[in-house]
Amino acid sequence: MSRYWSELARGLSPYVPGEQPRIAGLVKLNTNESPFGPSPKALEAVRAAADETLRLYPDPQSTRLREVLADYHGVAPEQVFVGNGSDEVLAHAFAGLLKQAGPLLYPDVTYSFYPVYCRLFGINYETVPLDAGMRVHTPDYLGRGGAIIIANPNAPTGIALSRRQIERLVAARPDIPVVIDEAYVDFGAETAISLVRDHPNLLVVQTMSKSRALAGLRVGYAIGDAALIEGLTRVKDSFNSYPLGRPAQAGAIAAIEDEAYFQQSRLAIIANRRALTTDLASLGFEVLPSSANFVFARHPGHSGHALAAALREQAVLVRHFSGPRVSDFLRITVGSSAELGRLTEALAATLAAPPPH
Repeated sequence: MSRYWSELARGLSPYVPGEQPRIAGLVKLNTNESPFGPSPKALEAVRAAADETLRLYPDPQSTRLREVLADYHGVAPEQVFVGNGSDEVLAHAFAGLLKQAGPLLYPDVTYSFYPVYCRLFGINYETVPLDAGMRVHTPDYLGRGGAIIIANPNAPTGIALSRRQIERLVAARPDIPVVIDEAYVDFGAETAISLVRDHPNLLVVQTMSKSRALAGLRVGYAIGDAALIEGLTRVKDSFNSYPLGRPAQAGAIAAIEDEAYFQQSRLAIIANRRALTTDLASLGFEVLPSSANFVFARHPGHSGHALAAALREQAVLVRHFSGPRVSDFLRITVGSSAELGRLTEALAATLAAPPPH
């Protein structure tokens, strides 16, 4: 620890992203990346934008991208905010909306960046336990708290709330901001964007990293009432006025406009998730019902840590969490059919091996 660190830096416990190792022949199912490439039209747009105009600053308002997103989601451009990945968008929401007099409420098992942002921005928070089925129970968020954030589908469980459940929650708490983090919504859940029109306290955050296969481009966005968006913009322009470069804006626009490719890859991942769930169940795993591009599963006869270690020895990487209630689970990204075949082969070999002496 450096003696030159500030007290803020000394007190932080940073988010730990999924491992990105260099292992020959690796099957990488630990970071929820798409097994398919981005839209060819997006790649073409990125290449075309990498020209001499890179000497110029990009549009700080990402005007054209916001217009395209607004048209796609049926809202006005002033209801759209864009940032450098949804993590940055969320950070601005934590600073600009979720730091209230009362504590921020979020599930006890959820995206592990939430407590990191709370420490970074000095936000008082309380976790709300998932129920026995590892589901968010929205009535538990009523009558207390100064703000709410819920990932839907939740991560790492993959379980989704219905739009009706979210609507009841937002309508019951009109006095506080509610953020719905929809990083995985395109894989089988219902987006809450249509609720924004009638609920000025609702902010919906999405990303192009998952269903649009643009994790390396870093584009995220939020949709909400224009007053909420103005709050995010005030934070952005106090931090970084140019979060998205020219190639990122161009690639994101092309990805949104290529609806056919989006639907094709999205539906392929959903089909692969069904096949993976069936294969895991046949091996004796309990698999939570997922609406994401990953599954959350555990085996009654093996610890999650031991299974993850055994898979790594066979060059198959999955995500293991050590926290309470989830230490026996593996979070497994839905990969290609070939990758999932390697996974099930490795799991079958591990489960069939005699226990160590």
